[in-house]
Amino acid sequence: MADGIYPTLGRQAGLLREMDVIAQNIANANTTGYRAEGLIFSEFVIKGEGGAPSLSFAHAQGRQTRFAQGGLEQTGGTFDMAIEGDGYFQVDVDGTPHLTRAGAFLTGPDGDVQTAEGHPLLDEGGAPLLVPPNARDIHIGGDGTVSADGQPLGRVGIVMPADPGAMTRRAGTMFAAEEVQPVENPRLMQGFLEASNVNPVLEIARMVAVQNAYQMGQGFMDREHERMQSMLRLMDQ
Repeated sequence: MADGIYPTLGRQAGLLREMDVIAQNIANANTTGYRAEGLIFSEFVIKGEGGAPSLSFAHAQGRQTRFAQGGLEQTGGTFDMAIEGDGYFQVDVDGTPHLTRAGAFLTGPDGDVQTAEGHPLLDEGGAPLLVPPNARDIHIGGDGTVSADGQPLGRVGIVMPADPGAMTRRAGTMFAAEEVQPVENPRLMQGFLEASNVNPVLEIARMVAVQNAYQMGQGFMDREHERMQSMLRLMDQ
């Protein structure tokens, strides 16, 4: 009697997880360099016993990141950077290099270029990028070369993971990859930031669709529960 309820429960659980992903995307629609996520549904089939039909369950555990580039917004900030095309910045997070497209950087008290959270930006050699505190007329070229007063100081490391599909999402806009390789001809823009690639209109439309699907599933479960209760009452008579 409960054959119809168990698959619906699995579907409802998956829809709740999808709603969480959508809500996270909408919450980060204005987060610089954020990459939207989607949920991957798969089918899990259990063979019926004694000639009974098989049961199909929805399984929603995998998440897929959308890596499409977000729009570029001009800010005029000296250490605001955006990558046009392929590539990621490398920042040091507690001794481990992480990848990000969020290019809102500033200088720390020791002259290191860092994120707002204090994570150092790495140069092409994997070392923190330093700018002298008294440096003036700072220019960042399209290839990532940083110069001050006409003198080169270093070059921003712009890399790509050797296997983009193996990147692991970390908190916020950060990703981890075991192996990276430099981008041969990077296109870096000083005074710009890359916006989130979340489309709020599409996400809200998805949210409405998921909510409607959840309500339909809940209605089915309520009707199935009433049917089973009716059958039990008849059997007790």
